[in-house]
Amino acid sequence: MDCLLSTTYFGPIQWYQKLCRFDCFIDDNERFVKQTYRNRCLIATTQGIQALTVPIEKNEGYGIKDIRISDHGNWRHLHWNALKSAYGESPFFDYYADDIRPFFEKKWKYLWNFNWEIMGKMCELLQIEDYRLKTQDNKHVPNNLQSSIFNPQSSKDYRQAIHPKHPLPDPDFSPKPYYQVYQQKHGFIPNLSILDLLFNMGNEAILYLV
Repeated sequence: MDCLLSTTYFGPIQWYQKLCRFDCFIDDNERFVKQTYRNRCLIATTQGIQALTVPIEKNEGYGIKDIRISDHGNWRHLHWNALKSAYGESPFFDYYADDIRPFFEKKWKYLWNFNWEIMGKMCELLQIEDYRLKTQDNKHVPNNLQSSIFNPQSSKDYRQAIHPKHPLPDPDFSPKPYYQVYQQKHGFIPNLSILDLLFNMGNEAILYLV
């Protein structure tokens, strides 16, 4: 089955499950929408769920490929410190830290390119090897991805179903519990950033997605 997704910033487990299971098209022609996974992720902290949001320049209504990342508020430093604080005691944080840290040291100009690089690295770390991306052209497709023409008539649109605040029903996604650092305090929190699954489950994370 084909599916339609929006670009994400360290997207939720639900998003990566789609990428692992289906042939996916990441919409590169849509308009940017605020307060979505396009520029935010959710992590578990000792205080509960925390949203990490990449600030963008004031260009609402622009196409997603034209959205520029802002340097406002030293957000890279704040995001990395939040991840260290939240997951420093998780089983696999130290193992993956050197792979994740560069995303908070290097500066990307465009959100679209930043998210592409994140997606490629996460698929590498998760060992998602057979995923395919469908796109309208090849200039935005990483070299390690296969591409073909997207057919909207034979696909499922998950852009609204995968939403941090107002998700729509998704019968194809049933969150399964796994170990989380703060589970005894908050109970199991489903569908957090893929980083939560990676830092807590390591190389077993892929078994949760397939």
